[in-house]
Amino acid sequence: MQNTELIKSLKESNQEAFKNLIDQHQVPLVRLCKGFLHNEEDARDIVQETFIEVFESIHQFREDARLSTWLYRIAVNKSLNLLRKKRINRWLISLDVFHAGRVGDSVQPINHSLDQPGVLLENRERTKHIRQVVDSLPENQRIAFILNKYQDLSYKEIAEVMDITLSSVESLIHRAKANLQKKLFALYKKNLL
Repeated sequence: MQNTELIKSLKESNQEAFKNLIDQHQVPLVRLCKGFLHNEEDARDIVQETFIEVFESIHQFREDARLSTWLYRIAVNKSLNLLRKKRINRWLISLDVFHAGRVGDSVQPINHSLDQPGVLLENRERTKHIRQVVDSLPENQRIAFILNKYQDLSYKEIAEVMDITLSSVESLIHRAKANLQKKLFALYKKNLL
């Protein structure tokens, strides 16, 4: 089904068209979201929310961009919103732990599987460090880098998804690579990679 035919069928609430949309884009969207979230379950949830939003708001799609670009933009925004929400929740938990400790309440330690003996394998530790370095990039650099390296999107497609110029994408990815190189080299010197 061609993109214009698919959009027309989606706007007509054609269930088969919606199924085709999911079949075409589910795997790449999960891969994209996992690049941001590092969690398969969260990525699948975000992709499901993305398809729900598309289904509910397809009539608002202006067709001045490709449908896939719109899908990526929705998925990226939802992934970033979830990350922000998780950071706020971690901060609030830390604040609760701090205040509980000050007033003498006992606080149960949070069980992190990474803290348990035998779980920290060398490759997992390396992956964790690399993810932390990628996550530490400024937001726009991180988005452009993930779209390029995890999704294999061209610079032009990234510009459409992020709604920025092609030269801005080139600059963001160049700076992201430079930042990653510095940070990864620092980890390498500390024998963490």
